[in-house]
Amino acid sequence: MMYDSSHFLRNPPPKKVKTDNVSQSKSKSEDSLFQLSKMRFVSVREFRGKVMVDIREYYESDGDLKPGKKGICLNLDQWKALKSHIDNIDEAIKQF
Repeated sequence: MMYDSSHFLRNPPPKKVKTDNVSQSKSKSEDSLFQLSKMRFVSVREFRGKVMVDIREYYESDGDLKPGKKGICLNLDQWKALKSHIDNIDEAIKQF
């Protein structure tokens, strides 16, 4: 089943991902980890006193999932700007 990006904004995942195998420094971060695909997650965390939205690929090491280098970390202003463009992005996707 294919979804456009607005589906995920209007219909967030029904439950949060179990994070038993995901390495995180704080249990608070584990509460804000959402799975996009098998090895891709979105997390909401605090970094240097600022709230960040992190979209990142993870990798497995010694039986644990760990965040990889591939990804993007958005501050709240960038996250809000991305959300404001969702309808336009969906329209651009439809052109393909």
